[in-house]
Amino acid sequence: MTLHLPDAHGALRAYEPRTEPLAPTPGAPFTSRTVFSAAHVVADPYADVSPASPAAVDWDATLAFRRHLWAHGLGVAEAMDTAQRGMGLDWAGAAELIRRSAAEAKATGGRIACGVGTDQLPGTPVTLAEVRAAYEEQLAVVEESGAQAVLMASRALAATARGPEDYLETYGHLLRQAAAPVILHWLGPMFDPALQGYWGSSDLDAATDTFLDVIAAHPDKVDGIKVSLLDARREVALRRRLPQGVRCYTGDDFHYPELIAGDDQGFSHALLGIFDPLGPLAAEAVRVLDTGNTDGFRALLDPTVELSRHLFQTPTRYYKTGVVFLAWLAGHQAHFTMVGGLQSARSLPHLARAYELADRLGLFPDPKLAEDRMRTLLHLYGVTP
Repeated sequence: MTLHLPDAHGALRAYEPRTEPLAPTPGAPFTSRTVFSAAHVVADPYADVSPASPAAVDWDATLAFRRHLWAHGLGVAEAMDTAQRGMGLDWAGAAELIRRSAAEAKATGGRIACGVGTDQLPGTPVTLAEVRAAYEEQLAVVEESGAQAVLMASRALAATARGPEDYLETYGHLLRQAAAPVILHWLGPMFDPALQGYWGSSDLDAATDTFLDVIAAHPDKVDGIKVSLLDARREVALRRRLPQGVRCYTGDDFHYPELIAGDDQGFSHALLGIFDPLGPLAAEAVRVLDTGNTDGFRALLDPTVELSRHLFQTPTRYYKTGVVFLAWLAGHQAHFTMVGGLQSARSLPHLARAYELADRLGLFPDPKLAEDRMRTLLHLYGVTP
């Protein structure tokens, strides 16, 4: 049945939903790339909370979604920005999420890496010593859970550091005491404006040099880096300067197929928010790449970039709304509600376009369910044929 979807100019256009999904199935573990999906959290829709309240999480649905990702061979990158860290999920909620997900990973044999930050600190000015102590507290929680640590960029450090030397000192202190190699995360200001000038400079070339200095001083403590700057050329240049054995995990949701495919000088692994809605399709593509079939990999993954660019369009940090919206349409959760009320962060035309692009890709296991839910949302907004 035809759906009438609103565009950005207020006009309705007719769209015929597809009737068959692609239906990729779980397969063998990946052999050529290490791939993490950053995963969203599912809110408890019955909790009597406001946008300023601590997050109320539906733990059963949240953990079920992680089992879905593990079933397709993907690792889970937990308690990172896709899980609304700093945008609805506070440190208390993140710590519980880490413990629960790590225990689930252990029980199911899934791979997991968890975000370590400083978001328990107040918004008021703090000292470098307080930043280090906050990082240490979170690092201890992740290591005690048995998960790999991802040292995330810190708003508090960005506000407190006086220059590159403060980053070198802070990260050096943390890496020296880390029990196992960590992933360093460079999140650009398009994902979080408070991270402008990270690594001590707004000049990305100078910031890159400082970032590499941190790694060069402790290469045995760095498993890899996650780069989320949405600049493929810069990521490739950085990737080629990494010490032997240090991986690059692309976080570029605009150029991931070409970066994962790589070139004659190397490739990127992946830690991506877009692999939350793309999970099964992304896993199928990586298995094709495992056979050495780069063209087949690109044929599967290249068509998904239009959807990813749409979800991550400016203001990029609100991509989480589209991710959760697609999880609802796909049947991974029973509602379109987000912690912090973030379901209101994207417009109806934006959501309608996300539905259309995802449906064309065959991402919905039950296209009729997705169509019915999209129709319900349209009616809720007052759209009538």
